[in-house]
Amino acid sequence: METIKPQEVCYDGLHCSLILQRFLPGVIVLRISGSDIGEFGEAPMNALNGWIASSGPIDFFIDARDVRGASMGVSAEWARWLGAHKPALETVTMLTGSRFIQVTAEFVRRFSDLEGVMRICTEPEVFDSALAKALQPE
Repeated sequence: METIKPQEVCYDGLHCSLILQRFLPGVIVLRISGSDIGEFGEAPMNALNGWIASSGPIDFFIDARDVRGASMGVSAEWARWLGAHKPALETVTMLTGSRFIQVTAEFVRRFSDLEGVMRICTEPEVFDSALAKALQPE
């Protein structure tokens, strides 16, 4: 089976690492590790804006299994960004690695009005399976 090579943008900071991967067509993965305190500013969202503007509906996967924490400000910024891009989001699937991040994800889902669009997973196998299915050629 052929491996799909994504377009990738990486951000490495003191507290957090963030990787954006764009798989064509229409699958974007955000992988975060560490504590997201906003050290990258709007750069990741701006990169996503460019990718979304040139695509159809997006299946957006957020892999936060290695996140230790996220500030409320950062969570609110992501919630605003997701809410503003709701029309472009076919699905949002987020994997959380702790109860704290799960509660934060639930806040983001409610604040961005993504009920019915955003699924929060606590089991890596569920997330990995959904991502593998989205990457299958049709």
